[in-house]
Amino acid sequence: MDFTARYVALGDSFTEGVGDDDPTLPNGVRGWADRVAEQLGSADPGFGYANLAIRGKKLRQIMAEQVDAAVELKPTLVSIYAGANDILRPKVDIDNLLVDYDAAIAKLTATGAKVVMFTGFDSRGSKVFSTTRGRTAIYNELVRGIAGDHGALLVDYWRFSEYYDWGMWAKDRMHMSAAGHANMAKRFLTVLEHDHSIEVPPMTPVPELGKVEAIRANARWVREFAAPWVVRRVTGKSSGDNLQPRYSQLTRL
Repeated sequence: MDFTARYVALGDSFTEGVGDDDPTLPNGVRGWADRVAEQLGSADPGFGYANLAIRGKKLRQIMAEQVDAAVELKPTLVSIYAGANDILRPKVDIDNLLVDYDAAIAKLTATGAKVVMFTGFDSRGSKVFSTTRGRTAIYNELVRGIAGDHGALLVDYWRFSEYYDWGMWAKDRMHMSAAGHANMAKRFLTVLEHDHSIEVPPMTPVPELGKVEAIRANARWVREFAAPWVVRRVTGKSSGDNLQPRYSQLTRL
């Protein structure tokens, strides 16, 4: 099929769609990028969509594995969010890392495609991830500069206060829920100034827990999600090691 409009999504679990479970779809997830593609393609028979994002990927892995592949697809629209997995590492040179990010954005914008970037989320509401808040703030300022230098659009995740509601997050407290992904799709399309008909599904209520119940819930979270995540980091493994991109070639959803 000859696609005249081509959207290619790059990144890690955020863009792959982790947290928005759908066992009928590739890798068992849907996500905000799929929702965006559905809206963009609803009135355009020449629209194609590829999603190269894979969970667990760090910024330089995304640059090495996804950017050239995206360029080969001759995109008219590219979204990219990379660096969150680097920020969570014990040590990271954000300034040096974003020199590579800048080069990748230059390569993507040189195709003539409209490029959309993201700032990182303000994790001040998380007792665990708020320790990386300062790193994310530095990352965001550099991202703003890169976007400005290359004429990229920016989805300013840092300022989306609706994500302080835990109903926007999956049980693992690391990835957006279905409601969070749907809301992100709306935010993205707003930046594109594109009409949409997306409705955010009801959020699963997060009950107020007493002290003892909260301790038990946190212990379950550590056992089921945090501990396996730490083990993967220590052993150099990734949740995306055996996964392929959800849509490596242009398709219509």
